[in-house]
Amino acid sequence: MVGRHLLATPEWNISLRSVWHSIVAAEQLSFHRAASVLGTDQSVVSRKIRALEDQLGVSLFERNRAGVRLTRAGKEFINQAKSALSDLDYAVKSARCAGNGSRGQLRIGFFCSLAAGFLRQLLVEFARAHKTVTIDVSHGAPRDHIQQIRDRAMDIAFFTGHPELPDCDVELLWHERVFCVVPEGHPLGSVEAVDWSRLRNETFIVSHDEPGPEIHEYLIMRLATVGFHPKIRRLAVCRESLIHLVAMGFGLTLTSESTIATPFRGVMFKPICGQTDVLPCVGVWSPANDNPALRRFVSLARTLKAARAAARPE
Repeated sequence: MVGRHLLATPEWNISLRSVWHSIVAAEQLSFHRAASVLGTDQSVVSRKIRALEDQLGVSLFERNRAGVRLTRAGKEFINQAKSALSDLDYAVKSARCAGNGSRGQLRIGFFCSLAAGFLRQLLVEFARAHKTVTIDVSHGAPRDHIQQIRDRAMDIAFFTGHPELPDCDVELLWHERVFCVVPEGHPLGSVEAVDWSRLRNETFIVSHDEPGPEIHEYLIMRLATVGFHPKIRRLAVCRESLIHLVAMGFGLTLTSESTIATPFRGVMFKPICGQTDVLPCVGVWSPANDNPALRRFVSLARTLKAARAAARPE
């Protein structure tokens, strides 16, 4: 019943301009002064208000030589009209804000560390510039985030690699170096950077969950040769616990550059020497997503990417 009432065609067709003329006239107590405020002729104001009164079937003003004053019906109408126009003005401004991305919601998924790096800077700068946009962040596996993007439950996700996703926009935004995590006192602690040849006989630990399988494959690609397979243990622990286990002597592990900004007791982070040991980091979103906040976020990401490229030494 309520829905039918809201969707019903109004029985009136009142000009908003006539309503506004009436409000100004009520404030000025004079059609002449109202015309001056509105930048029009007194006859125009008088004609529009008369037409409005004819539509309503009531007199809004008592007219005399000194000016005008509201009737009882006029006072009721003007009070309600002011409230209605205020609501309409708010609706218009809200729609414009939502349309240009200055207000709204942005849902972001990530699988890298926020301790430092590109994504941290991007989030900080966007939040500072768009204080009325609610930013929801979710840490999780890339495969889950990709499905959420397809389901329009997430706007954009960030992770390493460069997946083939024909139904999504995938853009390379930054790179992160690969670091080896070693315990304090380890022989590799005295070197500036680690060569793969010095890691062949080490035991590595990775997590069962992502990014464990990805790191496992990376270690196999870099260390496995004919007749040799690296020693890798898979443990049911999170990334943070994995680094603590390195400090406790359970083995070495690999991590990305953004992680090393987080202080961990008992470990050292050593960069891998190889020039190819950098991880591509991408942003993924749906081209069908028309969220204006997303478009502004992607634009800022591209600006930040360009600024970093320009600042990089030749």
